[in-house]
Amino acid sequence: MCFRHELKYLIGYPQYLELKSRLQAVMEPDGHAGEDGRYLIRSIYFDNYQDKALREKLDGISIREKFRIRYYNDDLSYITLEKKVKDNSLCKKSDEKITEEECRKLLDGSLYWMRNHPALLVRELYAKMHYQLLRPRVLVSYVREPYIYKAGNVRVTFDSHIRTTLYHRTFLEDRVTDIHALDTPQNMILEVKYDGFLPAVIQDIIQTETLRQQAFSKYQACRRFG
Repeated sequence: MCFRHELKYLIGYPQYLELKSRLQAVMEPDGHAGEDGRYLIRSIYFDNYQDKALREKLDGISIREKFRIRYYNDDLSYITLEKKVKDNSLCKKSDEKITEEECRKLLDGSLYWMRNHPALLVRELYAKMHYQLLRPRVLVSYVREPYIYKAGNVRVTFDSHIRTTLYHRTFLEDRVTDIHALDTPQNMILEVKYDGFLPAVIQDIIQTETLRQQAFSKYQACRRFG
């Protein structure tokens, strides 16, 4: 997959209502969302004992990567292993589907099945869990409301109810106990992703006096608790 542009904004609820109303006039809801236009995302992020991924973010390293396991709406029948690479405001994601059994083995520290796995990404994580000592560190949960615009392959999302689970050995649970990750729980993250260009109609909507682009990491926000 090629690099895409990624813009992030921390917004309050009134801004959300205004932007949503304007975006709905020109964008379509993502077909993967539920009847209410949303879905729940849970991501298990990896880092090492030196907090490599977290430190690179805090230090402003321009090129960095993160590994995560992701699933939706607490449905463990579809789990993906993902690697996200950031190069300033550009991002690229690669992913591979893994089974629930493989996921549980990985989280339990049983890694030998990864060594000769047919998916290159699984083998890459296996290697980096050995020489970088990557381990599952935190569970990040949030509700996503996505919209799409075909020209420019634009995807705009509102991420709310950002919550985190403190470290423990088993992340896949029937009932997740978590806490708010933001100081103001009503705040949301607006993300705008696109390929080569951002159509003027979308650009005009998000370029308001009260909206300021900023570097925001859900992983960083959730790691402040441990």
